[in-house]
Formats: sequence, C-alpha cells, structure tokens
Amino acid sequence: MIERREREGPLMKNSPQSLLISRIITTVIIGVLAGCIIVFYFPNDFFVSQSITSIRHLPVAVPKTQENSAESESSDRVNMLKSEFVALLSDKNAELKKQVRELTEGKDQAEKKLLALSKQEKAGPFGTVKALRTNPTVAPDEFLNPRLANLLEKIAVKREIIVTLANSNVKAMLEVWFTNIKRVGIPNYLVVALDDEIAKFCESNKVPFYQRDPDNDIDTVGKIPNGGAVSGLKFRILREFLQLGYSVLLSDIDIVYLQNPFDHLYRDSDVESMSDGHNNMTAYGYNDVFKDHGMGWSTNVYTTRIFVYNSGFFYIRPTIPSIELLDRVAARLSKGNAWDQAVFNEELFHPSHPGYDGLHAAKRTMDIYLFMNSRVLFRTVRNDANLSKLKPVIIHVNYHRDKLPRMKAVVEYYVNGNQDALKPFPDGTPR
Repeated sequence: MIERREREGPLMKNSPQSLLISRIITTVIIGVLAGCIIVFYFPNDFFVSQSITSIRHLPVAVPKTQENSAESESSDRVNMLKSEFVALLSDKNAELKKQVRELTEGKDQAEKKLLALSKQEKAGPFGTVKALRTNPTVAPDEFLNPRLANLLEKIAVKREIIVTLANSNVKAMLEVWFTNIKRVGIPNYLVVALDDEIAKFCESNKVPFYQRDPDNDIDTVGKIPNGGAVSGLKFRILREFLQLGYSVLLSDIDIVYLQNPFDHLYRDSDVESMSDGHNNMTAYGYNDVFKDHGMGWSTNVYTTRIFVYNSGFFYIRPTIPSIELLDRVAARLSKGNAWDQAVFNEELFHPSHPGYDGLHAAKRTMDIYLFMNSRVLFRTVRNDANLSKLKPVIIHVNYHRDKLPRMKAVVEYYVNGNQDALKPFPDGTPR
C-alpha cells in the first residue's frame, strides 16, 4: 500500500491535466502582458479614432487633403497592429494545440508504461490465491549513526542481531543471559549498556556492548527521551537499528537461550512475536461467546480473542510499518504512565475506525512450545511426559517474579539434565 502510494504521488502531482491547465494559464498571462506593452508604447494608435473625432470639433480650419492623409495613416497603423496581434494570438493558439496534442500522446504513453511496470495478475483458481505478506525493507541510513553502523557491520549476521537493554540492577540475570547465548554459539548479539557498570561488566566478559557517547549528538542510542517515559526507551532504540537496515530480535534479560532462534524464524511478517498465551487456543485465537440475556434470541454474541504478544521478545524487520509501530508506541508512552506491552498490542492489533487509522503491519505468532513463556513451562510442560521431552528455543520467565532462581533451574533442567530442577517451584509466584 505504502509503496503504491509513493509511486502514485508524483504521477498525480505531475499529471497531464495539471500541466495542461498551467500552460493555458501561462498563455493567457503572456497575451495580457503583450497587450499591455502595446498600449504602453503606442497609446495614440489605439485611441486614434477618438483623437480624430475631437480634432474635427475644434474651430481650426484643416485642409481636406491633410485631414484625409492623417486619417488614412492612422487607420493603416491600427490595422497593422491588429494584424500583428491576431497573428501573435494565432501562433499562441497553434502552439497551445500542439502542446495539447503532445500531452494527450504523452498521457497515452505514460498509461502504457504504467501498465507495463505494474504487474497485473489474474486471480488464479479457487484456493490458490495468496496476497503479498512481506513488506520491502527500508534503504539503510548509515549516516544516522556511523559508530553504531560500524559496530553492527562487524557483529550482525545476515543483517540480523539480538539486542537487549541492561543496567546494573540486572547484572546477575544478564550473566545467565549471555552465558547461555555463548554456550549455544550465537555470535550476533549486543547489549545496550545503560550505565558504566554494565559496560565494564560486558567488557570484562567479552560480551559485545554498545554505550552511547554523551558528547555526540548523533549518538542517540541509549539516550533517555527528554521528558518521556523510560519504558519507551527500547522502542526508540529499536528504531535506530531499523533505520540502519538491520532486523532485530529484541530480548528481555529474563530469557534462557537453548537453541539459536534465528534458525526458527519465518521472516514473512513485519513483526514476529512470542505470545503470552498458554495453549494453542489462547495463543493463536479463539471464539469467545459474550452473553447478553436481555437480548433474548440474540443473547450469544461471538467474539474473537487472542492473548497478547509479549513485548519482551519479538523479531522486527526494518520496514515502514515496523518503524511506524515503534513511533506510535514511543509517542504514546512519552505522554503518560502506560504499560508498554499494552500499548504495543493496541497499536499492532486495533483496526481502523472513526477517528483512528490502524497500523497496516503483518504479524506472526511464534510457536508457543519453541518460544515458551514460563506459564507454559511450569503449568503445563513440566507436568506432561510428552511435552517435557521437547527442547524449546528459548524460555522467557515473564510470568514469575522470582526470575533468577527459575532461570538457573531452567538451565539445570534442559542443559545439565537434572529432571528434578523444576519441581521445587510452585506454578505461580506467591503474592
């Protein structure tokens, strides 16, 4: 849609009809100016008849031959000027007709070229038609942040990278996070260090990190928005990575990596996110019946529901809809104390309606047993003999407050093979 509008914009702006109108107006203006110039330089010639009439009423005796000669000369000059003016208008009219003919021919040629360039396809047989799903990526703007661009050039693999934000308050969880990433053998990851302590911690552990240069106005990554909510920071940071032309797998710190996630992505959407759903129905959508007994025959109203996407783990491609999503979320978070995950889902899913233009972004829900949240693990998987044999790609301890001990237990269970590692924990976190 966006690409088509961008193509249509210049065509509408420079259409043959608008060019024709502008040329007609130009011709009229030229004619008026020409008439004004003639009147300015030859005022007596245009009003000669009035002058002659006035002279006839004067009580001065003028010889008959002299009067006839003056009238004849003036009449000849007027006729000559009229002829020249008619010839000028005739030439302009001929030129205008030529321009109209050229514009008509140009319009026909433009329409033919447009039809040739736009690939018109016929609808195929029933059940075979599929719409375009993957939006094109934006052109990289490497001048936006040269220092970050140089770093990503060295670290990213196929212009993809895992990015997390961390400060000194989550140092212990960060260590579990990057230790398992290293163990799996994932090379393309980056920590955005929000303070000096984390920067030094990453450097001592040979972890790729990025810290904003406070003396460089261009270096905006990691900079807290002026007057804005800190919760919108990661969305502003993500925007800069996307502008540089990189796809980002945003990751919270409370995630244990068991496989390389890049081996399990589809990359057919603008946003590919893990779900907070706990089974196939809640994660991928279901009909929920709303009952209004006062309506009698139409008591039951069917609704479509889906559990929200988790804003702490999602893959986002560098496309226009993706950048628009980040802008919308960051803008709303800067205006008040909203929950970033709620705003993220509202902007991603709310449809267009009166007074609101919805986001036209393609989205995909990740497999809940590969990209697993901690509710699925502790409520379902660990109690199911078949599901417990599966090896997830990641486990996100998002449903529990005792994150660090559960992360360590996940490592014991899936990496070290301790089958009892998960048993001491209750299904949920005590209040």
